[in-house]
Amino acid sequence: MPDRLITHLRHVDLAVPDFDKQVTFYEDLWGLTRVADDSGVVFLAAEGSPEQYIVRIRKAEEKRLDLVSFGVATPADVDTLAASLGSRLISEPGKIDTPGGGYGFRFFDIDGRTIEISADVSARAHRKIEEREAIPVRLSHVVLNSPNASATRDWYTEHLSFALSDTLSHPHIGDVMYFMRCNPQHHSLAIAQGPHASLHHASFEMRGIDEYMFGTGRLMRAGVRKIWGPGRHMAGDNTFSYFFDPHGNTIEYTTELELLDEDTWHPHIYDFSEPEVTDQWGTANPMNELVAKESFNDVDRGLFVAPPM
Repeated sequence: MPDRLITHLRHVDLAVPDFDKQVTFYEDLWGLTRVADDSGVVFLAAEGSPEQYIVRIRKAEEKRLDLVSFGVATPADVDTLAASLGSRLISEPGKIDTPGGGYGFRFFDIDGRTIEISADVSARAHRKIEEREAIPVRLSHVVLNSPNASATRDWYTEHLSFALSDTLSHPHIGDVMYFMRCNPQHHSLAIAQGPHASLHHASFEMRGIDEYMFGTGRLMRAGVRKIWGPGRHMAGDNTFSYFFDPHGNTIEYTTELELLDEDTWHPHIYDFSEPEVTDQWGTANPMNELVAKESFNDVDRGLFVAPPM
């Protein structure tokens, strides 16, 4: 097994100007549960996940990605990672004052995003998602745009021990995405080549194919802008339906993401120009330059600027 300390993805935190519209969308349409409020900040959980929350929304003058949070097993692991990251620290390891508490710290990654590492966060009471209940079970993965994706891939490999699962490449433009894992799940993180650093998309796991399709249909009927899907990727073998949230962040419903035997797995390089690579089923709208650009997102205003909370 790989020698790593990070165990899983915890939550993705967003800051937005139209706070009420964003919260209403994630509650009423996307299917998350509001679990806590704190003066212009809302914490949203997935009913099937033991994480206290998987999305945090904060009211702000400018849209930004506040942070991405990963879990480790023990406070000692928190301290070990903090010591290894040194000058990149935003905060020293200590008590976390958010739902579930815990012990952790924050730092800037190579592109200037704020990353949080935590342990000892108390588990939330959660439940089994029922048949045809089309709400997220958990946060599946997050994909980040980088103007130098290979350097960002190498940084996460060297400093946080993420492993490369697969690569998407194109015969004319080179590598376009690196799928990175911190556990047997095919990817908890992916790095996409983009014109600037930003959130590419956040993905939410559904119970199964039926629930994934019912959720996709609910959003389409509600007039939410669908970018791409429904379909099934080759890398990761997962389903996909991508939508815009009210502030233009791309979010995904998915299910059946591949679990790997890490002792025997060898990374593939998939040719992104082949239609079956982007969508094995052939049911999604074609992947083209316009669809790709939709997930470049706005330039992130939070780079090398720590969120206020």
